[in-house]
Order: sequence, then structure tokens, then C-alpha cells
Amino acid sequence: MWKRRKRARPLPLELCDLCAATFPADEAVREYVPDSSSAHATRDRYDGLRLLTACREEHLEELRETYRRRPFVEEELWAAKITRALTTGPPALTLTQLGCRTGLHAPEIRRAIAWHNRHRQTREQ
Repeated sequence: MWKRRKRARPLPLELCDLCAATFPADEAVREYVPDSSSAHATRDRYDGLRLLTACREEHLEELRETYRRRPFVEEELWAAKITRALTTGPPALTLTQLGCRTGLHAPEIRRAIAWHNRHRQTREQ
């Protein structure tokens, strides 16, 4: 008689943010670091924080150092919040509606838009 083998459950894997190696999720080393380009998809309280995942402590330290050297720019964070609001809800919002959805005031929204436009221009050149 043939015996049926039980199918093995797939092992959850992670990807190292530094070396791109895959490894079991339960071996991951993780940490949140400040990053003004990061707006969380669903939790506002994580805006401005990026979750790093590494295969070992040495790689996590290299990643930490990279983010330590990166300046935290408020306007960049505000622009990320605005982008999230515009891509997850109605596409056209008034300044007031955008303020309600992002928690930003009109002057912050204007500064974020100006920062975004300057940054986009430098990337295109």
C-alpha cells in the first residue's frame, strides 16, 4: 500500500533589506528607525518610521547607520502623507479635505507640495 505523505507547510521567509538573502521569518532581526520618506499604509502612528528587516545583527547595524546619516525632512514626511491620502481615497480633494485626511494644516500642505515639486525637478534633471 502506498502511504500518503503529508505536505510540508511552507516556511515563512523574510528578505534581508541589506543583502537580499532569504531566511526563516523567526530568525529575522527587526527595528524601526526614523525615516521621513515613510508613511505607513494603515497606521498613522508609524508615519516617519521604517521597519528594517535583516538576516543578522551586523546587517541591521549597517542599515541603522545608513538611516542615521539620512536627514529627517518634515516636508518629505508631509508629502508622503499627502501621497497616501491621494492614492487611497478619492483622487481629487480640496485643501480642507486633504487636511482632514492627513492631519496637516494648509501651510504644511503647501510646504509639502513645494518640497515635492523641487525634489521631482531635481530627479528629472
